Amino acid sequence: MEKKILDVCCGGKMFWFNKNHPKAIYLAKRVVNKCTIGTAKNARKYECQPDIQMDFTDLKFSDNSFSLVVFDPPHFTSLGENSYMAKKYGRLNKNNWKQELQKGFQECFRVLIPEGILIFKWCEHDIPLSKVLKLTTYKPLFGQRRPYCVRFAAG
Repeated sequence: MEKKILDVCCGGKMFWFNKNHPKAIYLAKRVVNKCTIGTAKNARKYECQPDIQMDFTDLKFSDNSFSLVVFDPPHFTSLGENSYMAKKYGRLNKNNWKQELQKGFQECFRVLIPEGILIFKWCEHDIPLSKVLKLTTYKPLFGQRRPYCVRFAAG
């Protein structure tokens, strides 16, 4: 079966109902073996086991390779290195988050077929969506606004 879906920041695959979808390739910059994150009632089992360890700013795929790209990058710049949220979701660099996200968008759209869909998820806790959307020339087709959380698709 040909892989037509690319998740470039899969993390713990929390976005997915089927965490091993046969048409998907799961990428992450980091690998985290099974562990417990947090303490007491906040303790959670976690692991990040991507199919391929790769940075979303430098995707090693040909242009126009995927019908669907899922882009749920780290959202926070204010997290401490050892915080629960940083361990679970990763974090953006305070000094170059714009360049990192801009390059990520460029790479996601590069590997997407012209008729393809990019699903992007964002939390506005540290960085407003309005600033993030300026990092790509593509405009959302639809989305859902909630306090601090935005999802949209662009094609």
